[in-house]
Amino acid sequence: MRQFLKALILLPIAVVVVLLAVANRAPVTLSFDPFSKPGPLFSTTMPLFALLFIALAIGVVIGGAAAWLAQSKHRRLERRYRREARRLRDERERLRTHPGGSGVPALVSEPSRL
Repeated sequence: MRQFLKALILLPIAVVVVLLAVANRAPVTLSFDPFSKPGPLFSTTMPLFALLFIALAIGVVIGGAAAWLAQSKHRRLERRYRREARRLRDERERLRTHPGGSGVPALVSEPSRL
């Protein structure tokens, strides 16, 4: 069922992408030199659909990197909680194997204040 839903969503997207590529085959010039209009030093000519796909890929990479960096705090907390859970599991197992020496300190009564 999951693969059917995935195909149901991805198939129309693939059709739109193919139609976009077929409809936008004309070459366009991408210039990286804003100061030299007649003969830019850094320019390339490519089909418009290739330029759009490259821009989309760069956007996905930048967005993924930004999300990864934004979630670093949560990953750090998760590592800390995993270490604490592992430490508590180890302590529980140690207490189960040595029931007599619990290692729990005895309660100390506070001196009364008169």
